[in-house]
Amino acid sequence: MINNLLSLLTYENIYLAANWGVIPFWLLLIFIPQHQITNFLTQSIIPPLLLGAGYAYLSYLIYLEGDILSGFELYNGLDGLYSMFANEALLLIFWLHFLAISLFAGSWIVRDSKRYFIPKIVSIPSLILTYFTGPIGLVVYWFIRIFFAKKISFND
Repeated sequence: MINNLLSLLTYENIYLAANWGVIPFWLLLIFIPQHQITNFLTQSIIPPLLLGAGYAYLSYLIYLEGDILSGFELYNGLDGLYSMFANEALLLIFWLHFLAISLFAGSWIVRDSKRYFIPKIVSIPSLILTYFTGPIGLVVYWFIRIFFAKKISFND
């Protein structure tokens, strides 16, 4: 039974589950950001817990392969990064990392927009941009926030 379950946990299946799995969270943030179900599901530990489980499993698989740091070339230049991402497990770990951080940023945008009474329709473009481009969506939201908060703050 457990072996059958583990055989389903291929890199491809984890990738597909994570990619499709974050979409409902994003849809909640975009369409019903003020709803209690959105608050419970997207602005809680649930998304990081789910993505973190995949992250931990992949880390365990890398550990089982042997030298855990042998493929970690993040700070050895662009060639090192390219080489590191040639390892499917490391590439997938970083993709889960990106999904978790982007979803966290989207959740923050929704919470912050409530704080400054920013209309949902105004924050939707920055949420969509955050989903697809991460930091660009945050920067767009920051400019929107300046307008509604009537102040510039670099550290809120």
